Amino acid sequence: MVLSEERVEARPSALRLTLASPLYRGAAVALFVSALGLSAAAPQIASFLVNDLGGSLAAAGLFYLTSLTAPIAGYLVGVRSDRTGRRLGLFRVCAVLGFLGWLGIACSTQLWMPYAISAVVLGFGWAATSQVFAAVHDEQVAHPNPANDGVIAIVRMALTAGWVIGPVAGYFLAAHTSVRTMLAASAVATLAQILPLGRIRTTGVAARPATQPAPGVRTMLPLLAFTALYVLVYVGEPIKYAYLPIYMTGQLHFSATLSGSIIGIQPLVEIVLMPLAVLVARRTGMVWLMVAGAAFGVAANLCFALTGSAAGLFAGQILMGAVWGVFAALGIIVAQRLLPTAVATASAIFLTSTSLAMALGGVAGGIGADAVGLPLVFLVPAVLGLVAVVGLALFARAEPTPDRPSRPAHSAQPAHPAHPQEATRSGI
Repeated sequence: MVLSEERVEARPSALRLTLASPLYRGAAVALFVSALGLSAAAPQIASFLVNDLGGSLAAAGLFYLTSLTAPIAGYLVGVRSDRTGRRLGLFRVCAVLGFLGWLGIACSTQLWMPYAISAVVLGFGWAATSQVFAAVHDEQVAHPNPANDGVIAIVRMALTAGWVIGPVAGYFLAAHTSVRTMLAASAVATLAQILPLGRIRTTGVAARPATQPAPGVRTMLPLLAFTALYVLVYVGEPIKYAYLPIYMTGQLHFSATLSGSIIGIQPLVEIVLMPLAVLVARRTGMVWLMVAGAAFGVAANLCFALTGSAAGLFAGQILMGAVWGVFAALGIIVAQRLLPTAVATASAIFLTSTSLAMALGGVAGGIGADAVGLPLVFLVPAVLGLVAVVGLALFARAEPTPDRPSRPAHSAQPAHPAHPQEATRSGI
């Protein structure tokens, strides 16, 4: 009985661990506030460019290409973070830059100004999130716990919750004030993400010597390959959000209530499945579970392309919620473990890759819509997702697991993980 009680004490729940740690708790609140501001502004920026600054629809569509600078900015911030170890210091700098960027866009009077501000300033602002995850990783390395992966899932759930509430709040604020006011509010939210973390400093990470170079391409190759496969999965999101509402209202003649219900069910499924994904991954391996997640994405896009009914679109959105329940909870963990000597760089590369996926999705969706029309345009992300399924399966087979140790196996001494949490069945 004593042993049983000790075992319970040794495995606290992820929620209790998150609430007990100022860093974990502050990270969850900070990412929720950050996502709230960003997701409120994102759906409104195109209408702001057209209605307030007189841009064309084509020019508004090109605005999203400015996010292609975000991976470069994220990489530069990540390298600096790994060299100095100042995760939260750089997080605060990036948050201030994000605040200045959104405030500058809100005050823009010329069409070119939001493009320049987004390309130059907001790219660094978006790197703030990666520094939070790097700081959480450092804390988990310094204080290993079996529930650490669950903590990551909870922090990621907070980020997703912000993306669920933000668009609704943005539409409401813009409707009752103006889009400029809403963009200014997004700027304030971007700056406010600093407050939950206060003056917390991370511990347990040593700064890399200035003479030690940043990780080379060969060292980062597994991370880059994994991120590229993640991009192939993510490409379907901008295609879906661009064309699924048009398809539902223009061809299927769904009511606004029905269309909104179909769009809104995905994030709810995603939030519910995130903690479950962490539990299942302990048995299956993280990458193998992502193979299944990518397959769900293929099935979802086939539902969008071929069913032509409300039930089919609901099924597609539920499947898509399963996709992001898996990737949102596990993706950042896998990315950091693929480059353990430079976790800030890994976090930045992985998290900012979504901007690349958005740009590629916009181009691929435009070409596909012109070539085959609606709803067959959804076959484009289905094909790309199938490539991701195959790639992730090969990736998972190449990675050692606790049940299948890496070669060679001739050493007389058994291999031990550097940290207890690495001994879980992660697939990495």
